Amino acid sequence: MIVPDANLLLYSVDSTSPFNARATAWWAGCLSGSVPVGLCQPVLFAFLRVSTNRRVFREPLSLDTAGDLVNEWIAHPVTRLLLPGEDHVRQVVDLLAEAGSAGGDLVTDAQVAALARTHRGEVHTADHDFRRFPGVTCHYPLTPNET
Repeated sequence: MIVPDANLLLYSVDSTSPFNARATAWWAGCLSGSVPVGLCQPVLFAFLRVSTNRRVFREPLSLDTAGDLVNEWIAHPVTRLLLPGEDHVRQVVDLLAEAGSAGGDLVTDAQVAALARTHRGEVHTADHDFRRFPGVTCHYPLTPNET
């Protein structure tokens, strides 16, 4: 199962990003493939937060457009919404401790990593911080020959 990180989804809709073409091709390939795609709520909310933010995007999406995209992704036949289990908080805290982190900026990444590990998924990302989490498999589709 592919578990996309927010950065790749954001690059795929940001026409001003130098990574736009590669991220768009990667995401189109995910959605047209046969491998299940696990969508995480922290990723979807990060997408909504960042893609509509004028301080981040030169041409931010409207809330309607961003919301429509997220809802289309959720409804897509290849996607699954990954929901946390009862021990999700413990798993996230354990991952942060194992990564030697006091929390902070890694908390959301740890949430995604815990969901990927629970659902036996591979995180697709451009963020190398995911390498810090033991037992989490990552793939870097924007970087040739890097997994």
